[in-house]
Amino acid sequence: MYKVLVSDPISDMGLQQLTDASDVEVVKNTGLSEDELVAIIGQFDALLVRSQTKVTRRIMEAGTNLKVIGRAGVGVDNIDLEAATSLGIVVINAPDGNTITTCEHAFAMMMALARHIPQAYMKTVTGEWDRKSFVGVELRNKTFGVLGLGRIGTEVAKRAIAFGMNVLGYDPFMTEDRAEKLGIKLASVDEIVRSADFMTVHTPLTKETHHMIAKPQFEVMKKGMRIVNCARGGIIDELALVEAIDEGIVAGAAFDVFEHEPPNPDHPFLKHPKIIVTPHLGASTIEAQENVAIDVSEQVINILRNEPFKNAVNMPPIPAELLNKIQPYFKLCEKLGSSLAQMTEGAVREITINYSGELADLDTNPLTRYVLKGILSHHLGAEQVNAVNSMHLAKQRDVNIVIQKSSATKGFTNRITLSMKTKDEERWVSGTLLAGFGERIVQIGPYPVDVPTEGHLLLISHSDKPGIIGRVGTLLGSNDVNIATMQVGRTDIGGSAIMVLTIDKKAPKTVLEQLSNLPEIKRVREIGLV
Repeated sequence: MYKVLVSDPISDMGLQQLTDASDVEVVKNTGLSEDELVAIIGQFDALLVRSQTKVTRRIMEAGTNLKVIGRAGVGVDNIDLEAATSLGIVVINAPDGNTITTCEHAFAMMMALARHIPQAYMKTVTGEWDRKSFVGVELRNKTFGVLGLGRIGTEVAKRAIAFGMNVLGYDPFMTEDRAEKLGIKLASVDEIVRSADFMTVHTPLTKETHHMIAKPQFEVMKKGMRIVNCARGGIIDELALVEAIDEGIVAGAAFDVFEHEPPNPDHPFLKHPKIIVTPHLGASTIEAQENVAIDVSEQVINILRNEPFKNAVNMPPIPAELLNKIQPYFKLCEKLGSSLAQMTEGAVREITINYSGELADLDTNPLTRYVLKGILSHHLGAEQVNAVNSMHLAKQRDVNIVIQKSSATKGFTNRITLSMKTKDEERWVSGTLLAGFGERIVQIGPYPVDVPTEGHLLLISHSDKPGIIGRVGTLLGSNDVNIATMQVGRTDIGGSAIMVLTIDKKAPKTVLEQLSNLPEIKRVREIGLV
């Protein structure tokens, strides 16, 4: 008989599979302290939590029979994943359970925004019959921009099409074929900003998506745009949005999320007559709460019965002998993936990974997962991607993965080369481990380099002409950006070349723009590998 402890409030309906199982005993005991959990966890095979219980290493070490920890929801920041992995405990979550709920909330917010429903309600219940102030707009035949076409964004787009809207979509992983089948026309963020009547965001919050809609976008935005955000606070610059509404650029906004939650009482959204707000209700329905519990309960049963399961968020077991050989390359693979993603523009179509040298004789599947983790984390956010789900997420987005192996290493014991094809270009990067120096990038495209995989890097493509290095150094110095190291690579005298600079801190956007405007500079990319 397997024993499962439920330490947070979870719906009985969601736990039905567990309670009905003849080989499972479910014990519900919520509100326990760490000491109380430590005292009893040793008798349980599985632990189910939501967000209240903090599952620490101490609790897991006391759980001598613990095989699985299930999180009835998406985020697992309340669970020590490193400890779980080292102790051989599988951690699972339920990433799909709130898709429809969040989608419907976003659409409801758009409807409320189009017809001024909250504002009209407030006036009506106070006794004022005011029809003239709340003339709305139809959704039919309007252009609808969706930023982020993952699970939720795709479902929102389907509903918009059903309402007769023309849908433009942006997503770095959406292919033209898939978009066409969905009835979506792919577009850039700039095209959506300039032409959409309504816009909704469904991207994760990353370094790249933070304030992706800010003052520069509002300055070129189609007048009368209506904006919905039920994804993450911080994707849209809140203060810039208020200014755009007050200036008549944006007709209104509906937000379920804030950059800081809960917002301060004086937040400008809270009393603005053209902004609708809700307190992060995207996943708050009876069905969603049940669905995440149902999903995680099913996986717990499968794990306890040693049957196939999905949605694990920590690294699966690797034979000790293999782990000793490949573990030093985990960080290198992730950093190579991250660096390549930051160098490359366009929707990802194909990723080729070449393992050469001694690695060619090993099972490199775990290394591939770390490469994909590095690439996908750049686009989807580090909290959404891990070494277990990275392969699944890549396949889900129709990214073709090609694995190659060879004995030739071009002077290195082992060498890993990544190539990425996007809609717009193909780029590649190589790395290795050097004794005494750690992880190094040894080639970027055709250019040999020797760059550490850490810190803040500037990758500058330029023509090989005298004086360019000096102008770059002078510009950075005048802007208080200190250069720690510099690598220069070229193929021919006077031809194309690159500079890779390690700098002490992140360069301001204005500095990157100034660099881009220097003579002979073709492209500037900042790469964060902190």
